[in-house]
Amino acid sequence: MEDFLDIPTLIAIGVAIFVLFRLRQVLGTRTGRERSPLERRPDAEAKPVVRPDADEKVVPLKRAPAPETPEDSERFARKLAAEIEQYARGDEKIASGLRAVSEADGSFSPKTFMEGAKAAYEMIVTAFAAGDRATLRNLLEKEVYDGFERVIKDREVAGRKVDFTFVGLPKVEISEAEGDRRQVAVTVRFHAEVVSATRDTDGTLIEGNADQVQNIADEWTFARNPKSRDPNWRLVATSQLE
Repeated sequence: MEDFLDIPTLIAIGVAIFVLFRLRQVLGTRTGRERSPLERRPDAEAKPVVRPDADEKVVPLKRAPAPETPEDSERFARKLAAEIEQYARGDEKIASGLRAVSEADGSFSPKTFMEGAKAAYEMIVTAFAAGDRATLRNLLEKEVYDGFERVIKDREVAGRKVDFTFVGLPKVEISEAEGDRRQVAVTVRFHAEVVSATRDTDGTLIEGNADQVQNIADEWTFARNPKSRDPNWRLVATSQLE
């Protein structure tokens, strides 16, 4: 049930991890009233979350086939229920949201989604740091892409560079989910460990520490139209957690 990435893409990401990872800044923070994932969009003046270097390919996402027999359907239902319980972590609101997503999108699997979300997190920040606009344009909703593109452009104009190493994701969890016939959305909190150092055109350190691992936390919302023939989930909103 692969909602996110195919095998060639995972291999490409593996290769990209060994390339020089760079850059991190922030896209959007929440202001005003709290909104649901389907309502949430980034602030027009917000700055994107930034990170590393990338492969230029855009990922075609696969759709899992629907169960063909009653036995397949029963097994899938049991597996889905177990995954919802696991990823909801006892939060009935999250569990209810995941059930709504699965009802709208019959191929949805929380486990596979989370595996894809983690890979997508690295892929997007890698493409952002590399200034790979083509990849970002295909993975991000327009408002989010515009924010990332502004920072890429400002960075290029200023001549600033960020030495960035992605260390890992010690904690990733679903914080919200909801869906209907027109759109499903899942919000994920990423707790990452990184090494980041921003330098100016002369190589002078402006921000960060090239020798110290720091912890960062971001919340990203992915969404898609469950009736669309396009299987891709797109990043529709991001914010940095304190």
